[in-house]
Amino acid sequence: MAEISGANGNHAKAMEEEVVLNLKDGEVLHNKDQNSTGSSGFCVSVPFLQKLFAEALGTYFVIFAGCASVVVNLSQDKVVTLPGISIVWGLVVMVMVYSVGHISGAHFNPAVTIAFATCRRFPWKQVPAYISAQVLGSTLASGTLRLIFNGKQAHFPGTIPAGTDLQSLVLEFIISFYLMFVISGVATDNRAIGELAGLAVGATVLLNVLFAGPISGASMNPARSLGPAIVANRYKGIWVYIVGPICGTISGAWAYNIIRFTNKPLREITRSGSFLKSLTRNGSN
Repeated sequence: MAEISGANGNHAKAMEEEVVLNLKDGEVLHNKDQNSTGSSGFCVSVPFLQKLFAEALGTYFVIFAGCASVVVNLSQDKVVTLPGISIVWGLVVMVMVYSVGHISGAHFNPAVTIAFATCRRFPWKQVPAYISAQVLGSTLASGTLRLIFNGKQAHFPGTIPAGTDLQSLVLEFIISFYLMFVISGVATDNRAIGELAGLAVGATVLLNVLFAGPISGASMNPARSLGPAIVANRYKGIWVYIVGPICGTISGAWAYNIIRFTNKPLREITRSGSFLKSLTRNGSN
């Protein structure tokens, strides 16, 4: 969900050699030598398979914790409550962003991956693999919950429109737009405090689930809806949770790019970096 950089040392020179999983001039930086550093001071030391594993594992824990709160609430006479479910979703997203954001970028969401690709922040050739890892993680998490809670139909943790499909589609578009707009602001803008990206994204998820959960289920994530649907073989309204989030995140990403003030050419505005890193660079010049 947010691309985060991590420091390799305690001084400025080491900071410049930290792992940065973002794009340069519309391309992802790749280097077969894990210890080599490019002319820009950037170095990618995470093999692609490790990124996929991080995405699958991160998505697994996000879906497991979030959907578990839904199942427990259904099976234990609403003991968790809507605010409790919202907090669980927000916290697990925040925790996993900080856990693997520096490895894979912490998308955990096919819609976010596609939105980054449309903005040239992520290579299209890696999109299918990322989406596959995310859906796999969601499906495995949903399968785990089905085994734990005996797969009762009344405890379905997926998303189903409470009203009309159109109502849920519009709501999913809006909350996905909101989520991606925040992600673009806190995780892709050089002026933002990058270290707080996970907190901001988690808080946005919490707010969205709190007010949209009773209506559409507040998916914002095709993988979040597909995993439980595949395991339970329940696909009612599933198109809403694919079309809405994808269109919403793409619109949110481009909306932020439009209002982002910059004196750089368009091809350079998608470069990202953390607030701490920018301070380190300024101090070393």
